Amino acid sequence: MLKAVILIGGPQKGTRFRPLSFEVPKPLFPVAGVPMLQHHIEACSKLPNMKEILLIGFYQPNEEINRFLSCAQQDFKISIRYLQEYAALGTGGGIYHFRDQILSGSPEAFFVMNADVCSEFPLPEMLDFQKEHGDAYSFVILGTTANRKQSLNYGCIVENEQTDEVLHYVEKPSTFVSDIINCGIYLFTPEIFQHIGTVFQKNQQDMLLEEQSNGWHRAEVIRLEQDIFTALAGQGKLYVYKTDRFWSQIKSAGSAIYASRLYLNQYHTTHPERLATNREGGPKTRGNVYIHPTANIDPTAVLGPNVSIGTGVTIGAGVRVRESIILHGATLQDHSCVLNSIVGWGSTIGKWARVEGTPSDPNPNDPYAKIDSETLFRDGKLTPSITILGCNVNIPSEVIILNSIVLPHKDLNRSFKNQIIL
Repeated sequence: MLKAVILIGGPQKGTRFRPLSFEVPKPLFPVAGVPMLQHHIEACSKLPNMKEILLIGFYQPNEEINRFLSCAQQDFKISIRYLQEYAALGTGGGIYHFRDQILSGSPEAFFVMNADVCSEFPLPEMLDFQKEHGDAYSFVILGTTANRKQSLNYGCIVENEQTDEVLHYVEKPSTFVSDIINCGIYLFTPEIFQHIGTVFQKNQQDMLLEEQSNGWHRAEVIRLEQDIFTALAGQGKLYVYKTDRFWSQIKSAGSAIYASRLYLNQYHTTHPERLATNREGGPKTRGNVYIHPTANIDPTAVLGPNVSIGTGVTIGAGVRVRESIILHGATLQDHSCVLNSIVGWGSTIGKWARVEGTPSDPNPNDPYAKIDSETLFRDGKLTPSITILGCNVNIPSEVIILNSIVLPHKDLNRSFKNQIIL
């Protein structure tokens, strides 16, 4: 029997995803037409003996999370539960805190994945890889190849090329260590909790030594990457399974558009029914486009490539949308143009208006390039990135909004470029 744990973080995390994470918890943000988490759950539910999926995070259980859970349980016919941490306990602390829940029913192994990655999730391959490596107590990290410069932004893995054993693990090194990076998807056996327990006890002893330690340094805050993998490397316990299929992080809103492109592309094999086709009386689509059945789109509109249209969206005549996500209830009036942008829930774009951003895609000429997690500002200027409209933003007719971030509930009255409109 197998289980899966998805680490979904909490409201203090995902700040780079604002203003979109104000309205919906980041893990439920729609990527390629379905909530980010649903891609993980779908991959887990395809494994034949997967019995339960646990979400661990420190969001207050709210209506959105509960609705998502009940819909997902019905759709995938599998038990899905949310376990709320009392505080941010780190990637290892969360699973250690709920170890009894994870181990109930005694699973042979369980997957742990971060919610903010987009991937083809080669879970069956990871299971086969673990069996091949014979040792029932070995743990597997999913790895992929990055270029030398970008590898510094991730956890880096030095492997034994013959056996795939992890010899050395460094989280975000300051100089080049290896071009194999950690994808944030792991396959553990219950034995991992002994290793986490050792760190927990050490933390407790350290705390006793420094009695007056500040409240943050709880013994329960344990990071899988820095505290566990670094110690396990080179002990014959930790292996890396390298994938050459697609993988990306979803840290900023800009990376959601790139992730959307990767998933829409995958729909050709996994969900062809989710991709729009050019039908008589329907809008023209170019490339991969997802359109929710409740959207109302004028047949003269042209959409794509890489566009997803949410529930109840209205798109007028002659509208052009490319490389964008239009969230539910938004209205794009006649002849407006939306490029490299995310249009928030219930926002309106006036006639002949243009909303445009700068794509933050990886270098297309480098097969190992990943998306750069850009800082918002560089040299005192706003870094050109995709344009984001928060919820209920009104853009008047005939204005241009370029490389800007507009916070929710704003009525704009002129054009803006390279600005955050508070």
